[in-house]
Amino acid sequence: MLKSVEGGVTLAVRALPGAKKKTAVLGVYCEGEKARLKIAVQAPPIDGRANSALIEFLADMFGLPKSYVELVNGELSRSKVFLLRGVTAGKAEALLAKWR
Repeated sequence: MLKSVEGGVTLAVRALPGAKKKTAVLGVYCEGEKARLKIAVQAPPIDGRANSALIEFLADMFGLPKSYVELVNGELSRSKVFLLRGVTAGKAEALLAKWR
């Protein structure tokens, strides 16, 4: 789910767009190397709105400016990978520990 890269970490996400309630983490999807953080997204998957909502949600979650969160893979897929700049693996692990 997490991978250290130069300048930050990548986070694998399984997006569930069109949620009736607010955007929130639901848990972990799959196990092992295929594990992804499962996030219900209130925004619909139209015109990139769900991706934008995910970027904003992850920025808030990790205490980052939105410009530090970049979608690097999965623009049109439910399975996505985000780059979180300026985040250490230790900080990310600590924030995600309650869903593991």
